Amino acid sequence: MPHPAKYLAICVWLGVLAHTSDAAARAPRRFDFEPTQFSGLFGPASPVLNISPGDMVRTWTLDAEGFDSHGVRKVTLANPQTGPFYVETAMPGDTLVIHFHRIRTNRATADMYGDILAANALEPYSIRREAPVVKGSGTWNLDPERGVARLARPSQKLTHFEVPLQPMLGCVGVAPAYGQSFRTVNLGAYGGNLDYSGVHEGATVYLPVFQPGALLFIGDGHARQGDGELTGTGLETSMDVEFTVDVIKGQSLGQPRIEDAEFVMISGIGGSLSDALQLATSGMVRWLKETYGLSSGDIAMVLGSSMRYDITEIVDPQIHVVAKLRKDLLSNIAAAGPAPGAPANIAN
Repeated sequence: MPHPAKYLAICVWLGVLAHTSDAAARAPRRFDFEPTQFSGLFGPASPVLNISPGDMVRTWTLDAEGFDSHGVRKVTLANPQTGPFYVETAMPGDTLVIHFHRIRTNRATADMYGDILAANALEPYSIRREAPVVKGSGTWNLDPERGVARLARPSQKLTHFEVPLQPMLGCVGVAPAYGQSFRTVNLGAYGGNLDYSGVHEGATVYLPVFQPGALLFIGDGHARQGDGELTGTGLETSMDVEFTVDVIKGQSLGQPRIEDAEFVMISGIGGSLSDALQLATSGMVRWLKETYGLSSGDIAMVLGSSMRYDITEIVDPQIHVVAKLRKDLLSNIAAAGPAPGAPANIAN
């Protein structure tokens, strides 16, 4: 008989395998989840719900100040998160795949709490505010039927100013590595406060898994946001959300990736604009190598002709730059065939 400690370890491992096998064999379920508690941290926490790959979750999120769809303040946390959701079979070294089937505003107003432009987006000594801003001037009325937002109390110059609605989730994250916890204004390899308009209805988000069950958090809905989140907020509002999850076993890009019908997008998150751009570009290079088996010369031709960048976040503790490629252009090299088991297989 093995040493007692080894025997116990074997039993635990066999139990994990059996649990994983049972979860994988389970038919997909549908959950209508009503959150009653919210998190102000990305990190280890008691799961609010256990789900398996293929399960559908219908739920909702608060806005960045903790207000719900009825305008009732539920919590006083910044960017309160719905979750975490424990994903069966997800283990460190895997990739968690979140398919967002619905991201829609569920109330008639949104608020931009910031009223001056970020200093790091302007020349030194630029005037950021010429006069006090009227209270409530950052409230927007949402019109989903027309698909637009208009200021509730506009200045005379902005009386007819309106913008198209582009509902998105500012936060999609998992528990970070090494048992760390970060406030929900932060972002990193674990995702988090990405503040990227690419996280919209119909998009798929890929996140590296660092903890058993991944521990998925979602929140910080924006009816719309300009690139860079220049005032420190988007059009903050509550959201109705539906998503399903998958798990890619034993493979991870090590940084967030997003796909929609048009683009493959790789997040670069760093302490400066330069760092973030380098991480985004390097991540795209790795993805092209792993997915299509391209040489460095091939990648130079693809990126040199077709790379696009979004500067999505400049006001949070980290800068976020997204490198992206159009899928219709990638389809022209698909004949080479993705590498066996490449992460792209789940999305396509």
